[in-house]
This record gives sequence, C-alpha cells and structure tokens, in this order.
Amino acid sequence: MPFRTLDQLDAHGKRVLLRADLNVPVRDGKITDLTRIERLSPTIRELSQKGAKVIVCSHFDRPKGKRVPEMSLAPMAAALGQVLGRPVAFADDCIGDVAAQAVATMQAGDVLVLENTRYHAAEEKNEPTFSADLAKLADAFVNDAFSAAHRAHASTEGVAHLLPSYAGRLMQAELEALDAALGNPVRPVAAIVGGAKVSTKLELLGNLVSKVDVLVIGGAMANTFLSAQGINVGKSLQEAEMHATALEILDKAKAANCAVVLPIDAVTATQFAANPPTLIVPVSAVPADAMILDVGPASVAALIDRLPSIKTLVWNGPLGAFETPPFDAATVALAKAVAAATQSGALRSVAGGGDTVSAVRHAGVAEQLSYVSSAGGAFLEWLEGKTLPGVAALER
Repeated sequence: MPFRTLDQLDAHGKRVLLRADLNVPVRDGKITDLTRIERLSPTIRELSQKGAKVIVCSHFDRPKGKRVPEMSLAPMAAALGQVLGRPVAFADDCIGDVAAQAVATMQAGDVLVLENTRYHAAEEKNEPTFSADLAKLADAFVNDAFSAAHRAHASTEGVAHLLPSYAGRLMQAELEALDAALGNPVRPVAAIVGGAKVSTKLELLGNLVSKVDVLVIGGAMANTFLSAQGINVGKSLQEAEMHATALEILDKAKAANCAVVLPIDAVTATQFAANPPTLIVPVSAVPADAMILDVGPASVAALIDRLPSIKTLVWNGPLGAFETPPFDAATVALAKAVAAATQSGALRSVAGGGDTVSAVRHAGVAEQLSYVSSAGGAFLEWLEGKTLPGVAALER
C-alpha cells in the first residue's frame, strides 16, 4: 500500500497524536453504541504496549467553533477507558497550555484524550496555525479515522503534513478492504446499490458502471429506473425528474459491458406501515393505488442464483424499506446468502454506509462478511472515485 503503517513506526517513548473518530451516537447524555470506540482500541493498545504516549484527538457533533458542554469528549474518554480496561486521562482543550501540560505529565504507555477539535473554528477551516498547534504536542501522527478522511480538516489533513504520518490499524484495514473490493479486485465484481434517491447516488452509479461487471439496483432508487423505462410503479416513491439521467446511466453501463439488474417482482402495499396487507406482483403489474416497498421473492432468488458467478461484492444500501417489517425480507435473505458465500471462501464481500451497516446487523451477518465499513460519507466518496484528503495526506 502507498502509505506507512504502525509496522514502520518506532513508537517507544514517542508522543503519538492519534486522530480517532469518537463521534459516537449519544442519546439523553448516554453513548448508545460503542462500535467506533471498540474498533479503535487495537491501535491504541498496540501503541501503548510499544511504549508510546498516545494522545487521542477527535471531533464530536457540530459545535461550530464554540464550547458546547453537551458536545464534550469527556464521556468518550471514560468509555474508552472502560473498553481498554485502564485509566484514560482527559484534557480540557486540544491545543495550548492545557493540552501541552497534560501531555507533559504522560508516561510511556499512557493514553490521553483531548477535548473536541471542533470547539475551534480553525479545525474545519484547516488553518495552518491550528495544525501547527496540534503538531507541537507530538513526534508522530497516526490517522485511524477513515470515517473522517473525506474532510480536509486540520486534524485529518493539515497535521499529517507536519509530522511523520502513519495509518492506524483501522485505517489500514479499511483501505486494504476497499482496494480489494474496487481498486484491484478478483473478478467478476458486482455492486448492490440501494436507497431512496438516484439524485444522491449519481456519482456513485456513474463510477460503478465503469468498475464492476454487474450492478444491482434496489430500494426506491430502482423505481426511478423502472419508471424511466415506461413501467407504471403506482404510488411508489420515485424521481420523475431523474428519468433521463437513469436512462443515461443504463446506456453508459451497456457501453461499459456492465449488466444492470433491476427487480422483476415487488412487494407492494397501499399504506407504508408495519405489517400491512401486502401483494406480490411482477413489476409490470403494480396496482395504481399501491407502493413498491421491497424487492419480491423472485428477484431475490435470481440474485442468490447469480452469487456463485461473482467473486467480489460491494454493497451500499438496502433493497427495501428494511426498518419496517415485512419490507426487510429481501435484504435479510440476500444478506444471509452473501454471508454464506463469504464464509465458504467463494466471495469477498465489502459493505458500508449507515443504512447498510444497520441492515446487515439486522440480518445478523455483520461479522460474517469480509469487511463492514462504519464510515458513511467517506465510504460513499471512495466508491464515487473521489480522492479523500485524509488518505492522500498519508501517502509516502
């Protein structure tokens, strides 16, 4: 890979500034999901065990350059201590005397969490002086926050140019998984793209048709493609203004020899609610007063039948309105089949994006895929073929 990892960092006795993503979900003042902190812990443990002084910095929420007490990283420092099973110190600022004094008291192996970088407006502006103030605290920089790598901020991009910089284990795993999925994949490659709107995934679809052999389109997005081809989708959610664009994508796919797979049947209902009366119909026979809310069983069976011919799969977005039963059936069935193929060694599967992570967890197979990315925007931008500033800054 074109970047240095912890294997190249002689960490003993060094002050290491670690960019983490502690932007975890919080409700009523309590952290509701520790996944991001748990995924970060191997890098911190390794650096600590090698005798580094580990200085963790992160953003949380959007305080917009002001001190907002509810957006302090103090609770995340406490949660990190629980995950690591050891004391973790906390500094009430991320730069200046407060941060410098906290770092000065550290011993080899200690872990310190700095206060929210976004308490300073200079962070999101990527101001050189703020990057320099962060760099003063450390001898080396490790970025383990792929999920924030699509932002050119001081703590993700600016500081990487001022210190010897390395990818943490989570960043390394993410980049290696993505390279194996689209950068240098084993073919044939398929991509599943779901979600509500073509308009939000235009760049993604445009990039994928030139990269993959099979493109599966699901979710309400599929309705737009069906309607663009003259199929009546009843009252289904779809974007009439995107019809011409959908047809252009189909033409581009044909020119690139990429097979586009759309649903052939659908689960419909006249109301969007949990467990309403449903009707399974061919997509050409959707009742005028009904909505398509999930891909039908024949479509799922056809996708599962296709899996043995696929070597690499990238998944972004559910096939139906999976949060509302029974419209999770198609996503769950396909996820279980993908997991089985992955576990047998026949398929490399990489899934990512907020709804996708929730969907594969809902199906109970998140641990059975090759890699599940918890990075929403960064994962999507990487799939769109964009350069991520936080990743580019790590390149040798």
